[in-house]
Amino acid sequence: MHFDSLQGWLAWQESFHPRSIDLGLDRVRKVFQALDPDSRSKPLPTITVAGTNGKGSCIAFLQAIYRAQGYRVGAYTSPHLLAYNERISIDCQPVADAVICAAFERIEAVRGGVSLSYFEFGTLAALDIFRRSSLDVQLLEVGLGGRLDAVNIVDADAVIITSICIDHSDWLGETRAAIGREKAGVFRTGVPAIIGDPDPPQTLLQSARDMKTPLLRIDQDFHYTKQTNGWDWREGDRNMTGLPDPALQGEHQYRNASSVLTAVAAMSERLPVAERSIREGLRTVSLPGRFQYIAGKPPVLLEVGHNPQAARSLADFLRQAFPGRIINAVFAMSKDKDIKGVIKIMKPLISSWYVAPLPNPRTASESSMRTAFESCDVRNVLFGFAGFHEAAAAARTNTGNDDLLLVFGSFFLVSEYLAEIQHR
Repeated sequence: MHFDSLQGWLAWQESFHPRSIDLGLDRVRKVFQALDPDSRSKPLPTITVAGTNGKGSCIAFLQAIYRAQGYRVGAYTSPHLLAYNERISIDCQPVADAVICAAFERIEAVRGGVSLSYFEFGTLAALDIFRRSSLDVQLLEVGLGGRLDAVNIVDADAVIITSICIDHSDWLGETRAAIGREKAGVFRTGVPAIIGDPDPPQTLLQSARDMKTPLLRIDQDFHYTKQTNGWDWREGDRNMTGLPDPALQGEHQYRNASSVLTAVAAMSERLPVAERSIREGLRTVSLPGRFQYIAGKPPVLLEVGHNPQAARSLADFLRQAFPGRIINAVFAMSKDKDIKGVIKIMKPLISSWYVAPLPNPRTASESSMRTAFESCDVRNVLFGFAGFHEAAAAARTNTGNDDLLLVFGSFFLVSEYLAEIQHR
């Protein structure tokens, strides 16, 4: 199979495999080995990041810190907001269409009869591109779960588990215990695992014991303390004081940043990093769509969070950063998410909800959204818009210059808003 454009490749991949999500490592590992049959390439230093929320933030912190040190860094993340290329970056820059297409060509040349999902094609392309790019370190975000996610074909040198809450329950289980077991699938014997969840399920801890995986747990093995100016981090006999506040907003970013500093320390023999690079990385890190503030009349806050844990972080941030402000929300969520759970958490903060229809088939229907709002006894909700642009325009019109317009609940929704800004 051959296509002349990245869009051609992606359109084919979306329909090629019978299941959009097909967890398992046998197929993708077979093709990965065929891409480098003689295993001539020396394994790259690798940090794998798994968890429910906070994965993208941890990758962004790691990128910023290692780049500040002068290392050449590859990062694989998902999903993307505006362009597929965002998923595969080198030195914080998305790789070009031609580079990705060439990787797809190489995959297709060795794939044989193996069927691959859209995500598996992308994972293999990222790993193949990184292998050819003279990197110092590669950062890999687990797409879903851990144990059976395509990223898990790579043995990491350090692992971060950011947080564990109920999400993707159709695939990972309906309890934190079940989900913790799946996330623990990225553990390796003797490879340090940094746990950023202050209350990890026992299944995660037992998996580490069974695997003989050394754990570094927040509030036990490493700590952060906020000060009047900045914050301090400590792990064993290592410590840094007066660190700059993370450029990513929200209390949870201190947990993410302290987990990242612990991972950087664990990798320090292979990848030494000066304290000044850590400080620069914390000051300069950026990540679109995460508490992203856009000044204007009215000002806008974008947030891709789409589960109750993310909603609680958002609610805490809004109370701290915008006390007493009227907040109107443009809102959409995927149909497989805990929509009622998110609405209940955000209900006390939102004056008016504008439910935006999106073309993505994974988005919850208007009827299911109506049912969710009714069950939460929320009445200040507007439906019936022809599309996202009409919903956003109505919300802007009815939001005062000193109020706040919140766009949240879905990567797809924030993507639509950013695309609209780019177009304007």
